[in-house]
Amino acid sequence: MKKVFSIIGIIVTPCLAHAQGGLLPEINMEVFRICSSIVAVGLFMLFILAIMKYVINYKLKNRIVDKGVPESVAASILQTNTKENLNSNIKWFAILTGIGTGLTIVYYTLPLHIHSLAIMAFSIGISFLGYYLFLKKFGGK
Repeated sequence: MKKVFSIIGIIVTPCLAHAQGGLLPEINMEVFRICSSIVAVGLFMLFILAIMKYVINYKLKNRIVDKGVPESVAASILQTNTKENLNSNIKWFAILTGIGTGLTIVYYTLPLHIHSLAIMAFSIGISFLGYYLFLKKFGGK
């Protein structure tokens, strides 16, 4: 729960620090509303997927215990891989860095047009390429 409040605080702080009216005079508020609704729907979908993953893992563990699977087989099925967690962190770092870089470039190339979408697509694509090369070099799955 502390993470949620920290993330909300980080998101709200720049809005509170900007005391003049409006976010940026060049940005259309309709574009902002559309982008924020897309982000909200995406976060909601990630939340639902995470809940489904936990429920399915819980049911799997219960089935393993109910069936009386030998301990060695159960341990191999239920073990968690810490390397996957580290790779997941690197993946999110790459994605968020690409998004941040893309948004920075878009800010300096205002007004918002189709080139802004192209900049964001290339920035995110380059971040995924960087993550792929990282996995290839450091032996990820």
